[in-house]
Amino acid sequence: MKSFETLSIVIPAYNEGRTIHLILDKVKQVQLLNGIKKEVIIVNDCSKDNTVDAVNRYMQSNPELNIQFYSHEVNQGKGAALHTGIQKAKGEYIIIQDADLEYDPEEFNILLKPILDGFADVVFGTRFLGGNAHRILFFWHTIGNKFLTFLSNMFTNLNLSDMETCYKLFDAKILKSLSLQEKRFGFEPEVTAKVSRVKDVRIYEVGISYYGRTYEEGKKIGARDGFRAIYCILKYGLLSRN
Repeated sequence: MKSFETLSIVIPAYNEGRTIHLILDKVKQVQLLNGIKKEVIIVNDCSKDNTVDAVNRYMQSNPELNIQFYSHEVNQGKGAALHTGIQKAKGEYIIIQDADLEYDPEEFNILLKPILDGFADVVFGTRFLGGNAHRILFFWHTIGNKFLTFLSNMFTNLNLSDMETCYKLFDAKILKSLSLQEKRFGFEPEVTAKVSRVKDVRIYEVGISYYGRTYEEGKKIGARDGFRAIYCILKYGLLSRN
């Protein structure tokens, strides 16, 4: 069985002051397989609410949780926050965690298992396979996700079921070797296209839960982001190989 010391959990945050303590509680409570340590990297993307104060209060109240906190002075987008977090990460593996409550950190171990068993270098968590809980929300979002995944698969020659998933776990060396450019929601198709071209990379997919939010509850992605994703799939899958 493969072993490593630290998992870096990268959390981009924008206007999540009201709920970020809840996701941090969940990250704190999860016990990773094989005694793997957690490094939590929060990147505040110039939030307009009390996100900074909320994170600082949490860090003071929970010094036992290894939290590294960074802030952008101007809003740059989720992808840019992820770039900062990836650059700062010191763990051997990196996982993406949204600051909202749509994904459950208890399922980190589901993604870790193919890594620890020695089968995978990258693991995607899919919301569309397996018997896990899945909140019923938007029909057209689901159709859009499936279309974007299908289009991405055409150019990457992968057979993913959920390219747009937040939960992606990477060997840090592989992720840091990619030249990532997308600063907003184009991160998902770009990183998928570029990791698919890494020589001999082993990509796995595991079923996860999904506790989606409505727009009233704080969901941010919209139709414009879907069109940007199509552009990125074509750009990085067809027009650009860098």
